[in-house]
Amino acid sequence: MPPPDLEPSAQPPTQTRFVVAAWLCGLAAILYLDRICMSQAVKPICDDLGLSKNQMGDVMAAFTLAYGMFAVPVGRLGDKLGPRSVLGGIVLVWSVFTALTGLATGLATLLVVRFLFGAAEAGAFPSAAKVMSRWFPHSERGRVQGVMLAFAQIGAVIAPAGAAYLIDAAGWRWAFFLFGALGVVWACGFWLWFRNDPSQHASVNEAELARIHAEEAPLALDPGPVPWRAVLTNRGILVLSLIMILGAFYTYFFYGWLPTYLRDARGVDNKEAGWLSSLVLGGSAIGMLVGGWLADRIPQRAADPVAARRYLGVGAYLTAAGFLYSGVQCDDALSLALFWGASFCVMHLTLPNWWSVIIPQSGKHVGTVFGLANGAGVLGAMVSQKFVGWFTDRQEKLHGLTARAAWDPLIDLYVCVLVCAAGAWWLYRFTPLVEPPPQQEQGEGR
Repeated sequence: MPPPDLEPSAQPPTQTRFVVAAWLCGLAAILYLDRICMSQAVKPICDDLGLSKNQMGDVMAAFTLAYGMFAVPVGRLGDKLGPRSVLGGIVLVWSVFTALTGLATGLATLLVVRFLFGAAEAGAFPSAAKVMSRWFPHSERGRVQGVMLAFAQIGAVIAPAGAAYLIDAAGWRWAFFLFGALGVVWACGFWLWFRNDPSQHASVNEAELARIHAEEAPLALDPGPVPWRAVLTNRGILVLSLIMILGAFYTYFFYGWLPTYLRDARGVDNKEAGWLSSLVLGGSAIGMLVGGWLADRIPQRAADPVAARRYLGVGAYLTAAGFLYSGVQCDDALSLALFWGASFCVMHLTLPNWWSVIIPQSGKHVGTVFGLANGAGVLGAMVSQKFVGWFTDRQEKLHGLTARAAWDPLIDLYVCVLVCAAGAWWLYRFTPLVEPPPQQEQGEGR
Protein backbone atom coordinates (compact mmCIF):
# COMPACT_ATOMS: atom_id res chain seq x y z
CA MET A 1 0.00 0.00 0.00
CA PRO A 2 1.54 3.36 -0.99
CA PRO A 3 2.15 5.92 1.76
CA PRO A 4 -0.54 8.58 2.25
CA ASP A 5 1.62 11.36 0.86
CA LEU A 6 1.60 9.61 -2.52
CA GLU A 7 -2.20 9.46 -2.68
CA PRO A 8 -3.45 12.93 -3.64
CA SER A 9 -7.07 11.73 -3.67
CA ALA A 10 -6.79 10.94 0.07
CA GLN A 11 -5.79 14.48 0.93
CA PRO A 12 -8.52 16.94 1.92
CA PRO A 13 -8.70 19.85 -0.52
CA THR A 14 -6.92 23.01 0.48
CA GLN A 15 -8.93 26.24 0.68
CA THR A 16 -6.59 28.62 -1.11
CA ARG A 17 -9.31 29.82 -3.46
CA PHE A 18 -11.10 31.40 -0.51
CA VAL A 19 -7.95 33.36 0.29
CA VAL A 20 -8.20 34.56 -3.33
CA ALA A 21 -11.80 35.56 -2.55
CA ALA A 22 -10.52 37.60 0.42
CA TRP A 23 -8.06 39.42 -1.85
CA LEU A 24 -10.91 40.18 -4.27
CA CYS A 25 -13.02 41.51 -1.39
CA GLY A 26 -10.19 43.84 -0.42
CA LEU A 27 -9.85 44.95 -4.03
CA ALA A 28 -13.57 45.74 -4.31
CA ALA A 29 -13.65 47.64 -1.00
CA ILE A 30 -10.68 49.83 -1.96
CA LEU A 31 -12.10 50.33 -5.47
CA TYR A 32 -15.29 51.88 -4.11
CA LEU A 33 -13.69 53.60 -1.12
CA ASP A 34 -11.42 55.55 -3.47
CA ARG A 35 -14.25 56.18 -5.92
CA ILE A 36 -16.98 57.31 -3.51
CA CYS A 37 -14.87 59.47 -1.18
CA MET A 38 -15.06 62.17 -3.87
CA SER A 39 -18.81 62.57 -3.27
CA GLN A 40 -18.22 63.73 0.30
CA ALA A 41 -15.49 66.12 -0.83
CA VAL A 42 -17.62 67.94 -3.44
CA LYS A 43 -18.58 70.86 -1.23
CA PRO A 44 -15.15 71.49 0.40
CA ILE A 45 -13.44 71.20 -3.00
CA CYS A 46 -15.93 73.63 -4.57
CA ASP A 47 -15.50 76.06 -1.69
CA ASP A 48 -11.69 75.81 -1.72
CA LEU A 49 -11.16 75.94 -5.49
CA GLY A 50 -14.12 78.15 -6.41
CA LEU A 51 -15.90 75.58 -8.59
CA SER A 52 -19.61 75.34 -9.44
CA LYS A 53 -21.66 72.15 -9.18
CA ASN A 54 -21.73 72.05 -12.98
CA GLN A 55 -17.92 72.06 -13.03
CA MET A 56 -17.82 69.31 -10.41
CA GLY A 57 -20.15 67.36 -12.68
CA ASP A 58 -17.42 67.66 -15.34
CA VAL A 59 -14.84 66.34 -12.87
CA MET A 60 -17.00 63.32 -12.03
CA ALA A 61 -17.72 62.74 -15.70
CA ALA A 62 -13.97 62.79 -16.46
CA PHE A 63 -13.50 59.78 -14.18
CA THR A 64 -16.48 57.99 -15.69
CA LEU A 65 -15.45 58.70 -19.28
CA ALA A 66 -12.01 57.20 -18.70
CA TYR A 67 -13.55 54.24 -16.87
CA GLY A 68 -15.61 53.42 -19.94
CA MET A 69 -12.89 54.13 -22.50
CA PHE A 70 -10.30 51.87 -20.90
CA ALA A 71 -12.52 48.99 -19.70
CA VAL A 72 -12.06 46.95 -22.89
CA PRO A 73 -8.32 47.63 -23.46
CA VAL A 74 -7.40 46.88 -19.85
CA GLY A 75 -9.78 43.90 -19.76
CA ARG A 76 -8.09 42.59 -22.91
CA LEU A 77 -4.71 43.14 -21.27
CA GLY A 78 -5.91 41.01 -18.36
CA ASP A 79 -6.85 38.25 -20.81
CA LYS A 80 -3.41 38.31 -22.41
CA LEU A 81 -1.09 38.96 -19.44
CA GLY A 82 -3.18 37.53 -16.64
CA PRO A 83 -4.78 39.32 -13.70
CA ARG A 84 -1.74 39.15 -11.40
CA SER A 85 0.29 41.79 -13.22
CA VAL A 86 -2.71 43.79 -14.39
CA LEU A 87 -4.50 44.02 -11.04
CA GLY A 88 -1.31 44.69 -9.11
CA GLY A 89 -0.33 47.43 -11.57
CA ILE A 90 -3.66 49.21 -11.92
CA VAL A 91 -4.40 49.29 -8.17
CA LEU A 92 -0.99 50.84 -7.59
CA VAL A 93 -1.60 53.42 -10.32
CA TRP A 94 -5.12 54.41 -9.25
CA SER A 95 -3.95 54.69 -5.63
CA VAL A 96 -1.28 57.15 -6.71
CA PHE A 97 -3.88 59.22 -8.56
CA THR A 98 -6.22 59.08 -5.55
CA ALA A 99 -3.45 60.66 -3.51
CA LEU A 100 -2.66 63.17 -6.27
CA THR A 101 -6.29 64.37 -6.14
CA GLY A 102 -5.27 66.01 -2.88
CA LEU A 103 -2.71 68.14 -4.76
CA ALA A 104 -5.22 69.60 -7.25
CA THR A 105 -5.07 73.36 -7.66
CA GLY A 106 -8.07 73.97 -9.93
CA LEU A 107 -10.48 72.56 -12.45
CA ALA A 108 -7.83 71.55 -15.02
CA THR A 109 -5.73 69.52 -12.59
CA LEU A 110 -8.81 67.86 -11.12
CA LEU A 111 -9.99 66.85 -14.59
CA VAL A 112 -6.61 65.32 -15.50
CA VAL A 113 -6.10 63.47 -12.22
CA ARG A 114 -9.63 62.04 -12.05
CA PHE A 115 -9.49 61.00 -15.73
CA LEU A 116 -6.29 59.04 -15.14
CA PHE A 117 -7.74 57.62 -11.92
CA GLY A 118 -10.74 56.34 -13.89
CA ALA A 119 -8.52 54.84 -16.60
CA ALA A 120 -6.68 52.78 -13.98
CA GLU A 121 -9.84 51.63 -12.17
CA ALA A 122 -11.39 50.46 -15.46
CA GLY A 123 -9.65 47.09 -15.44
CA ALA A 124 -10.50 46.05 -11.89
CA PHE A 125 -13.76 44.16 -12.36
CA PRO A 126 -12.88 42.66 -15.78
CA SER A 127 -9.71 41.23 -14.26
CA ALA A 128 -11.62 40.08 -11.17
CA ALA A 129 -14.02 38.24 -13.50
CA LYS A 130 -10.99 36.57 -15.09
CA VAL A 131 -9.86 35.45 -11.63
CA MET A 132 -13.35 34.06 -10.95
CA SER A 133 -13.36 32.07 -14.17
CA ARG A 134 -10.02 30.40 -13.36
CA TRP A 135 -10.14 29.96 -9.56
CA PHE A 136 -13.76 29.01 -8.77
CA PRO A 137 -16.20 26.39 -10.06
CA HIS A 138 -19.60 27.57 -11.30
CA SER A 139 -21.36 26.38 -8.17
CA GLU A 140 -19.32 28.71 -5.94
CA ARG A 141 -19.11 31.82 -8.09
CA GLY A 142 -22.43 33.36 -7.08
CA ARG A 143 -21.57 33.47 -3.39
CA VAL A 144 -18.05 34.70 -4.02
CA GLN A 145 -19.34 37.37 -6.41
CA GLY A 146 -21.99 38.42 -3.90
CA VAL A 147 -19.51 38.73 -1.03
CA MET A 148 -16.97 40.54 -3.20
CA LEU A 149 -19.58 43.01 -4.47
CA ALA A 150 -20.89 43.44 -0.92
CA PHE A 151 -17.38 44.47 0.12
CA ALA A 152 -17.41 46.98 -2.74
CA GLN A 153 -20.50 48.49 -1.18
CA ILE A 154 -18.94 48.33 2.28
CA GLY A 155 -16.16 50.48 0.85
CA ALA A 156 -18.86 52.77 -0.51
CA VAL A 157 -20.53 52.82 2.93
CA ILE A 158 -17.31 53.69 4.74
CA ALA A 159 -16.33 56.38 2.24
CA PRO A 160 -18.94 59.11 2.98
CA ALA A 161 -18.82 58.91 6.79
CA GLY A 162 -15.07 58.24 6.88
CA ALA A 163 -14.30 61.04 4.44
CA ALA A 164 -16.57 63.43 6.39
CA TYR A 165 -14.61 62.90 9.59
CA LEU A 166 -11.23 62.96 7.86
CA ILE A 167 -12.12 66.17 6.03
CA ASP A 168 -13.29 67.83 9.25
CA ALA A 169 -10.15 66.68 11.09
CA ALA A 170 -7.43 67.16 8.48
CA GLY A 171 -8.95 68.73 5.36
CA TRP A 172 -9.99 67.18 2.05
CA ARG A 173 -6.46 67.00 0.70
CA TRP A 174 -5.18 64.73 3.47
CA ALA A 175 -8.25 62.52 3.15
CA PHE A 176 -7.23 61.62 -0.41
CA PHE A 177 -3.63 60.95 0.65
CA LEU A 178 -4.77 58.48 3.31
CA PHE A 179 -7.23 56.66 1.05
CA GLY A 180 -4.56 56.30 -1.62
CA ALA A 181 -2.13 54.65 0.80
CA LEU A 182 -4.48 51.68 1.36
CA GLY A 183 -4.35 50.68 -2.30
CA VAL A 184 -0.56 50.73 -2.40
CA VAL A 185 -0.43 48.15 0.40
CA TRP A 186 -2.99 45.92 -1.35
CA ALA A 187 -1.23 46.07 -4.72
CA CYS A 188 2.14 45.03 -3.34
CA GLY A 189 0.71 42.19 -1.24
CA PHE A 190 -1.45 40.81 -4.05
CA TRP A 191 1.36 40.77 -6.61
CA LEU A 192 3.65 38.88 -4.22
CA TRP A 193 1.05 36.26 -3.21
CA PHE A 194 -1.28 35.62 -6.18
CA ARG A 195 -0.76 33.36 -9.22
CA ASN A 196 -2.80 33.46 -12.46
CA ASP A 197 -3.18 29.68 -12.59
CA PRO A 198 -4.18 27.84 -9.38
CA SER A 199 -2.00 24.91 -10.45
CA GLN A 200 1.05 27.20 -10.07
CA HIS A 201 0.24 28.26 -6.51
CA ALA A 202 2.22 26.40 -3.86
CA SER A 203 -0.74 26.34 -1.46
CA VAL A 204 -3.13 24.55 -3.86
CA ASN A 205 -3.11 20.76 -3.67
CA GLU A 206 -4.42 18.28 -6.24
CA ALA A 207 -7.73 17.84 -4.45
CA GLU A 208 -8.51 21.55 -4.54
CA LEU A 209 -7.42 21.75 -8.15
CA ALA A 210 -9.80 18.91 -9.00
CA ARG A 211 -12.60 20.76 -7.16
CA ILE A 212 -11.93 23.96 -9.13
CA HIS A 213 -11.98 22.11 -12.48
CA ALA A 214 -14.71 19.58 -11.64
CA GLU A 215 -17.42 21.39 -13.64
CA GLU A 216 -15.41 22.56 -16.65
CA ALA A 217 -11.91 22.37 -18.08
CA PRO A 218 -9.66 25.32 -17.26
CA LEU A 219 -9.74 28.15 -19.79
CA ALA A 220 -6.58 29.11 -21.64
CA LEU A 221 -4.86 32.10 -20.10
CA ASP A 222 -4.72 33.83 -23.50
CA PRO A 223 -7.94 32.99 -25.41
CA GLY A 224 -6.65 34.34 -28.73
CA PRO A 225 -8.22 36.96 -31.04
CA VAL A 226 -11.58 38.44 -30.05
CA PRO A 227 -14.40 37.75 -32.57
CA TRP A 228 -15.55 41.37 -32.50
CA ARG A 229 -18.30 41.00 -35.12
CA ALA A 230 -19.87 38.18 -33.11
CA VAL A 231 -19.47 40.12 -29.86
CA LEU A 232 -21.02 43.35 -31.17
CA THR A 233 -24.01 41.57 -32.72
CA ASN A 234 -24.69 39.17 -29.86
CA ARG A 235 -28.14 39.83 -28.37
CA GLY A 236 -27.18 38.60 -24.90
CA ILE A 237 -24.13 40.85 -24.66
CA LEU A 238 -26.00 43.87 -26.01
CA VAL A 239 -28.89 43.51 -23.57
CA LEU A 240 -26.57 42.98 -20.60
CA SER A 241 -24.69 46.12 -21.66
CA LEU A 242 -27.97 48.06 -21.79
CA ILE A 243 -28.86 46.85 -18.29
CA MET A 244 -25.50 48.12 -17.06
CA ILE A 245 -26.04 51.53 -18.72
CA LEU A 246 -29.42 52.02 -17.05
CA GLY A 247 -28.24 50.66 -13.71
CA ALA A 248 -25.20 52.94 -13.73
CA PHE A 249 -27.39 55.98 -14.44
CA TYR A 250 -29.30 55.20 -11.26
CA THR A 251 -26.40 54.27 -8.99
CA TYR A 252 -24.13 57.17 -9.90
CA PHE A 253 -26.59 59.70 -8.53
CA PHE A 254 -25.94 58.09 -5.14
CA TYR A 255 -22.21 57.59 -5.70
CA GLY A 256 -21.60 61.16 -6.84
CA TRP A 257 -24.33 63.48 -5.60
CA LEU A 258 -26.16 62.02 -2.58
CA PRO A 259 -24.29 63.92 0.17
CA THR A 260 -24.72 67.17 -1.79
CA TYR A 261 -28.43 66.44 -2.24
CA LEU A 262 -28.84 65.82 1.49
CA ARG A 263 -27.08 69.06 2.38
CA ASP A 264 -28.66 71.32 -0.26
CA ALA A 265 -32.15 69.82 -0.56
CA ARG A 266 -32.70 68.46 2.96
CA GLY A 267 -30.64 70.92 4.98
CA VAL A 268 -28.49 68.46 6.96
CA ASP A 269 -24.91 69.20 8.02
CA ASN A 270 -21.81 67.56 6.55
CA LYS A 271 -21.44 64.77 9.12
CA GLU A 272 -25.13 63.87 9.09
CA ALA A 273 -25.02 63.81 5.28
CA GLY A 274 -22.10 61.37 5.54
CA TRP A 275 -23.95 59.06 7.92
CA LEU A 276 -27.20 59.13 5.95
CA SER A 277 -25.29 58.46 2.72
CA SER A 278 -23.62 55.50 4.38
CA LEU A 279 -27.05 54.25 5.48
CA VAL A 280 -28.36 54.40 1.90
CA LEU A 281 -25.28 52.72 0.43
CA GLY A 282 -25.39 50.09 3.19
CA GLY A 283 -28.56 48.77 1.59
CA SER A 284 -26.57 47.76 -1.46
CA ALA A 285 -24.20 45.61 0.63
CA ILE A 286 -27.17 43.64 1.95
CA GLY A 287 -28.54 43.33 -1.57
CA MET A 288 -25.23 42.00 -2.88
CA LEU A 289 -24.98 39.32 -0.19
CA VAL A 290 -28.55 38.11 -0.71
CA GLY A 291 -28.12 38.38 -4.48
CA GLY A 292 -24.99 36.24 -4.34
CA TRP A 293 -26.84 33.58 -2.34
CA LEU A 294 -29.66 33.67 -4.89
CA ALA A 295 -27.18 33.45 -7.78
CA ASP A 296 -26.01 30.04 -6.54
CA ARG A 297 -29.50 28.82 -5.55
CA ILE A 298 -31.25 29.65 -8.82
CA PRO A 299 -29.52 26.93 -10.92
CA GLN A 300 -30.30 24.37 -8.19
CA ARG A 301 -34.00 25.22 -7.89
CA ALA A 302 -35.10 26.63 -11.26
CA ALA A 303 -35.86 24.51 -14.31
CA ASP A 304 -34.79 27.47 -16.48
CA PRO A 305 -32.12 29.45 -14.58
CA VAL A 306 -31.86 32.17 -17.24
CA ALA A 307 -35.61 32.83 -17.07
CA ALA A 308 -35.45 32.88 -13.25
CA ARG A 309 -32.65 35.46 -13.31
CA ARG A 310 -34.67 37.48 -15.80
CA TYR A 311 -37.74 37.50 -13.54
CA LEU A 312 -35.57 38.47 -10.59
CA GLY A 313 -34.18 41.43 -12.57
CA VAL A 314 -37.61 42.64 -13.62
CA GLY A 315 -39.10 42.39 -10.14
CA ALA A 316 -36.10 43.94 -8.38
CA TYR A 317 -35.90 46.99 -10.65
CA LEU A 318 -39.64 47.68 -10.43
CA THR A 319 -39.54 47.40 -6.63
CA ALA A 320 -36.49 49.67 -6.49
CA ALA A 321 -38.41 52.26 -8.53
CA GLY A 322 -41.28 52.14 -6.03
CA PHE A 323 -38.98 52.64 -3.04
CA LEU A 324 -37.14 55.49 -4.77
CA TYR A 325 -40.38 57.33 -5.50
CA SER A 326 -41.70 56.74 -1.97
CA GLY A 327 -38.51 58.12 -0.42
CA VAL A 328 -38.57 61.46 -2.18
CA GLN A 329 -42.12 62.03 -0.87
CA CYS A 330 -40.86 61.91 2.74
CA ASP A 331 -40.29 65.20 4.56
CA ASP A 332 -37.60 64.04 7.00
CA ALA A 333 -34.15 63.01 5.85
CA LEU A 334 -33.98 59.77 7.86
CA SER A 335 -37.18 58.36 6.33
CA LEU A 336 -35.92 59.29 2.88
CA ALA A 337 -32.61 57.51 3.57
CA LEU A 338 -34.42 54.36 4.74
CA PHE A 339 -36.58 54.19 1.62
CA TRP A 340 -33.63 54.92 -0.66
CA GLY A 341 -31.51 52.33 1.17
CA ALA A 342 -34.28 49.79 0.49
CA SER A 343 -34.29 50.84 -3.17
CA PHE A 344 -30.52 50.41 -3.38
CA CYS A 345 -30.77 47.03 -1.63
CA VAL A 346 -33.39 45.58 -3.98
CA MET A 347 -31.71 46.88 -7.12
CA HIS A 348 -28.38 45.30 -6.10
CA LEU A 349 -29.94 41.85 -5.73
CA THR A 350 -29.51 41.70 -9.50
CA LEU A 351 -25.80 42.46 -9.76
CA PRO A 352 -24.33 39.07 -8.69
CA ASN A 353 -26.85 37.49 -11.07
CA TRP A 354 -25.68 39.83 -13.82
CA TRP A 355 -22.14 38.55 -13.17
CA SER A 356 -23.46 34.97 -13.25
CA VAL A 357 -24.76 35.45 -16.78
CA ILE A 358 -22.07 37.72 -18.25
CA ILE A 359 -19.20 35.31 -17.45
CA PRO A 360 -20.65 32.33 -19.40
CA GLN A 361 -22.05 34.77 -21.98
CA SER A 362 -18.47 35.95 -22.64
CA GLY A 363 -17.22 32.55 -23.78
CA LYS A 364 -13.42 32.38 -23.73
CA HIS A 365 -12.98 36.16 -23.67
CA VAL A 366 -14.11 36.91 -20.12
CA GLY A 367 -11.90 39.92 -19.43
CA THR A 368 -12.58 41.59 -22.76
CA VAL A 369 -16.33 41.01 -23.04
CA PHE A 370 -16.92 41.71 -19.36
CA GLY A 371 -14.96 44.93 -19.82
CA LEU A 372 -17.16 45.86 -22.77
CA ALA A 373 -20.48 45.16 -21.02
CA ASN A 374 -19.44 46.62 -17.66
CA GLY A 375 -17.71 49.57 -19.32
CA ALA A 376 -20.87 50.38 -21.27
CA GLY A 377 -22.24 51.60 -17.96
CA VAL A 378 -20.06 54.67 -18.40
CA LEU A 379 -22.66 56.08 -20.77
CA GLY A 380 -25.34 56.07 -18.09
CA ALA A 381 -22.99 57.07 -15.29
CA MET A 382 -21.49 60.02 -17.12
CA VAL A 383 -24.84 61.37 -18.28
CA SER A 384 -26.17 61.01 -14.74
CA GLN A 385 -23.24 62.82 -13.12
CA LYS A 386 -23.22 65.65 -15.64
CA PHE A 387 -27.00 66.01 -15.76
CA VAL A 388 -27.38 66.50 -12.01
CA GLY A 389 -24.86 69.35 -11.90
CA TRP A 390 -26.32 71.02 -14.99
CA PHE A 391 -29.94 70.62 -13.87
CA THR A 392 -29.49 71.93 -10.32
CA ASP A 393 -27.42 74.93 -11.44
CA ARG A 394 -30.13 75.69 -14.01
CA GLN A 395 -32.88 75.38 -11.42
CA GLU A 396 -31.11 77.80 -9.11
CA LYS A 397 -29.78 80.37 -11.58
CA LEU A 398 -32.47 80.39 -14.25
CA HIS A 399 -35.59 79.66 -12.22
CA GLY A 400 -34.52 80.87 -8.77
CA LEU A 401 -35.39 77.53 -7.15
CA THR A 402 -33.56 76.18 -4.12
CA ALA A 403 -33.64 73.22 -1.74
CA ARG A 404 -36.16 70.50 -2.61
CA ALA A 405 -37.77 72.56 -5.37
CA ALA A 406 -34.44 72.53 -7.22
CA TRP A 407 -33.52 68.90 -6.59
CA ASP A 408 -36.59 66.67 -6.19
CA PRO A 409 -37.81 66.85 -9.82
CA LEU A 410 -34.66 64.90 -10.73
CA ILE A 411 -35.97 61.81 -9.01
CA ASP A 412 -38.85 61.30 -11.45
CA LEU A 413 -36.29 60.71 -14.19
CA TYR A 414 -34.43 58.13 -12.09
CA VAL A 415 -37.69 56.29 -11.38
CA CYS A 416 -38.34 56.06 -15.13
CA VAL A 417 -34.83 54.75 -15.75
CA LEU A 418 -35.38 51.94 -13.24
CA VAL A 419 -38.59 50.95 -15.01
CA CYS A 420 -36.70 50.86 -18.33
CA ALA A 421 -34.03 48.63 -16.74
CA ALA A 422 -36.77 46.19 -15.71
CA GLY A 423 -37.84 46.09 -19.35
CA ALA A 424 -34.25 45.40 -20.43
CA TRP A 425 -34.02 42.40 -18.08
CA TRP A 426 -37.22 41.05 -19.64
CA LEU A 427 -35.52 41.15 -23.05
CA TYR A 428 -32.43 39.16 -22.01
CA ARG A 429 -31.86 35.73 -23.53
CA PHE A 430 -28.67 33.69 -23.28
CA THR A 431 -27.07 33.76 -26.75
CA PRO A 432 -23.86 31.71 -27.10
CA LEU A 433 -20.88 33.64 -28.42
CA VAL A 434 -19.93 32.00 -31.71
CA GLU A 435 -16.21 31.69 -32.34
CA PRO A 436 -15.03 31.88 -35.98
CA PRO A 437 -13.37 28.73 -37.36
CA PRO A 438 -9.60 28.66 -36.77
CA GLN A 439 -8.76 29.23 -40.44
CA GLN A 440 -5.30 30.59 -39.76
CA GLU A 441 -4.35 27.58 -37.65
CA GLN A 442 -5.67 25.21 -40.35
CA GLY A 443 -3.64 27.02 -42.96
CA GLU A 444 -0.51 26.73 -40.87
CA GLY A 445 -1.07 22.98 -40.56
CA ARG A 446 -1.07 22.33 -44.28
